[in-house]
Amino acid sequence: MSSDDQAWVPEECTLPSIQRPLRLAEFDDMFTTALLTQQRQSPTHLRWRLDPAAEMTARDLTGREIACCSYFTFTITIDAGTLRLDVQVPPGHVDVLDALAQRAAAGMAA
Repeated sequence: MSSDDQAWVPEECTLPSIQRPLRLAEFDDMFTTALLTQQRQSPTHLRWRLDPAAEMTARDLTGREIACCSYFTFTITIDAGTLRLDVQVPPGHVDVLDALAQRAAAGMAA
């Protein structure tokens, strides 16, 4: 992963730079192994449907992400036999959500 892969990470992120590729790899792994669908609800709201078996992984990962990037809001709901993960950001961080959506789409395609 090059530093360009992380150009969209805002300055508010308190995760040390050296740990960011590892965190992104964890998201990529979740996208590849558990992501079923992705829907953009609005410019600031993304909805993922995940395999319910990924609930603990999703809760752990999103909990750690909120700890370093407090502008995220993650809401996990069990809905119609799938795990629904809603991701929201303030308007000033739409580019971060766009980047996550692109990574998720690439993971589903893998």
